[in-house]
Amino acid sequence: MSPENTRVAIIGAGPAGLLLSWALRDAGIDSIVVENRSQDYVLARIRAGVLEQSAVETLTRLGLGERIRTEGLEHDGIYLQFRGERHHVDFQELIGRSVTVYGQQEVVKDLIAAHNAAGSTIYYEAADVAVHDLESSAPRVTFTHAGEAHEITADFVVGADGFHGVCRASIPREAITLYDRSYPYAWLGILANVAPSTDELIYALHEDGFAMHSMRSPHVSRLYLQVDTADSLDQWPDERIWENLHARLGVPGWTLQEGEITDKSITPMRSFVASRLAYGSLFLAGDAGHIVPPTGAKGLNSAIADVTMLAAALAAHYADDDALLSGYGEAALRRQWRVQQFSQWMTDLLHRNRTDLQTMEFDYQSQLGRLDYVTGSVHAQRELAEQYSGLPF
Repeated sequence: MSPENTRVAIIGAGPAGLLLSWALRDAGIDSIVVENRSQDYVLARIRAGVLEQSAVETLTRLGLGERIRTEGLEHDGIYLQFRGERHHVDFQELIGRSVTVYGQQEVVKDLIAAHNAAGSTIYYEAADVAVHDLESSAPRVTFTHAGEAHEITADFVVGADGFHGVCRASIPREAITLYDRSYPYAWLGILANVAPSTDELIYALHEDGFAMHSMRSPHVSRLYLQVDTADSLDQWPDERIWENLHARLGVPGWTLQEGEITDKSITPMRSFVASRLAYGSLFLAGDAGHIVPPTGAKGLNSAIADVTMLAAALAAHYADDDALLSGYGEAALRRQWRVQQFSQWMTDLLHRNRTDLQTMEFDYQSQLGRLDYVTGSVHAQRELAEQYSGLPF
């Protein structure tokens, strides 16, 4: 067995784990990252694509902002569309803030490049990962790598290993409550090799369901359709996808440009929060502790917020101030519930729920009324702008 020691052992090399390790390095705190997938797999995952202004500021402060500055697409607002009409919500005009379109895989690419250049210790393709002695001051992580057994002893363990990871599952059941909500619809998402047909994201409520026009670059569009949870990709050939996108996103005088679809997937919609993000010497960050439906663009940003708070708390701990670290779980959870309510609000506002036929049409007309109010009230728009562009970390 190969024993190692570090201050912080991080499980998971997604954006949360990699960013935390990088932020700790910036603060002079050593860490080791353990990931059960390969580096190529981590780089290939296509996920979120919108960064809040605070997330951009954090990444830039840590020396990770060069490609965001040159390749990211800064947006001053979003479009809300209903009844075949498109309305612009201008964040800059309302609150002086913006968001930036920059794919999660690009953030991960920047982080991996930075870690590789710095010689960080990251174990990819680790098997049989387990955490031990979480209630002690010397928790341990065990795993095998390249056929060799490893053991890391640390001051703290951070679970950034996602919803299905080992860290949250290592908290005794009687010590944690899991809050979960599933939605009666899913997202069919595509990547298409075609220039975006819009300058900013379009969120559309249509009689047939939700649709969204996003982008990943000046040459690649990202588009979504609300579909049934039981649907499979076999039911959605390219022609049907484009037909529905034209119908749901169409407005007079505007044309949706088509292109080669290079990727398509169906993603269930869910909300999830663990009742605690800290247990003994273990801290949870990102999807290990919470998941939001993608409508409000909060998944990646929530992970960055967790990491920003936790990195500051750990830096303060090693400077002999434990106030932030002892309060991390409560502070991060409180912020997360504020994010959850916004994501739920956006999701309920823009998707058609067909599970109750008796109330379905009433609910749809009520959604139109809410959208009428939001697009007609500067106060409602300002609230939307504040939450979409990002709550303070």
